Amino acid sequence: MTPVTPEDLVAHYGLEPIPREGGLFRRTWAGPEGPDGRPAGTAIVALLTGRPGDFSALHRLPHDEIWHHYLGDPLDLLLLAPDGTSRTAVLGPDVLGGQHVQLTVPAGTWMGGRVGAGGAWTLFGCTMAPGFTYADYVHGDAADLMARYPDQAARIVELCRP
Repeated sequence: MTPVTPEDLVAHYGLEPIPREGGLFRRTWAGPEGPDGRPAGTAIVALLTGRPGDFSALHRLPHDEIWHHYLGDPLDLLLLAPDGTSRTAVLGPDVLGGQHVQLTVPAGTWMGGRVGAGGAWTLFGCTMAPGFTYADYVHGDAADLMARYPDQAARIVELCRP
């Protein structure tokens, strides 16, 4: 098997920039639209690299989102819960070592991630039901999040964009 590069994945999937959040993506599925115009569910494939500035900015959604690790290096995902607690989950292939190939992020949780230290790239996916709409996306504000989660201030600064 020939080694895969991020450039190969961009070309293969036709990946494009994710607005505001960062990274590259392509929607691979959308279920039928309901009476409210929202798809029953959606799925994307996405790519982050270890390059400076390439990360999934902190954001939250009103519905659960399931993250899936497909290829490449582990992805560190900062999760800031509505109750004020925080944790880091790692998406990756080492499931016996505590990494996750699939992880559900509960509705209302702030989430943001980047390729783990020393990693080059990660190919992952996200699935939602009901499906994602851009109206659902809430972009994180560093000052507000640092006030609510002061123990994660340094990571919040690293994972926020204006």
